[in-house]
Amino acid sequence: MGQENLDTFDARILNLLQQDNRMTADAIAHEIGLSAAAVQKRLKRLRSGNVIESEIAILSPHALGLNLTAVVQVRLSRDSSAELDRFKKRMLKAPEVIQCYYVTGECNFVLLVAMPDMQTYQAFSKRYFIDDDGVAQFVTSVIMERVKSHGSIEIPT
Repeated sequence: MGQENLDTFDARILNLLQQDNRMTADAIAHEIGLSAAAVQKRLKRLRSGNVIESEIAILSPHALGLNLTAVVQVRLSRDSSAELDRFKKRMLKAPEVIQCYYVTGECNFVLLVAMPDMQTYQAFSKRYFIDDDGVAQFVTSVIMERVKSHGSIEIPT
C-alpha cells in the first residue's frame, strides 16, 4: 500500500495516531468527521497494508535510569555480506541498542544506544566494538539534549 492509495481521511488518521496512538476510533471519528465504524475499517486497512508498522509507547530514558544516550558510528573491517549480517545480529541482541541503521558513507552503521552512565558505555563499547575484530573504527557522540525524537512523519492532507 503506497501513498497514492491514501486519501485525506487516511492522512488525518495517521497524523492523529502519531500524536497519540491511544486515541479511540470514536475520538478520531469525531475529530475528522467520519463514523467510528469507517475509522475502524480504515485502521484495519492501514495496519494490514503495513502503513502502520507498529504501535509503541515512547519511554523516557531518564525515568528508567538511562542517563547516557549516544549516537555511535561504526565502520567494519570488511564489507562482506557475512560480516554485515554478523554485526546486524549482534546489534539485534544488544539491549542497549535502541536503534540500528545500516547506512552508506563513511561508516557502515549508525546506532542509538542508551545506558545508565559512562562506565556502562565503556563496558558496552569494549564488548561490542573494541574486542570485535570485525569493527575497524567507531565514533561516539554523547547526546546532550533530546530536542526531537518522536519520529512522526507528516502526511499532507
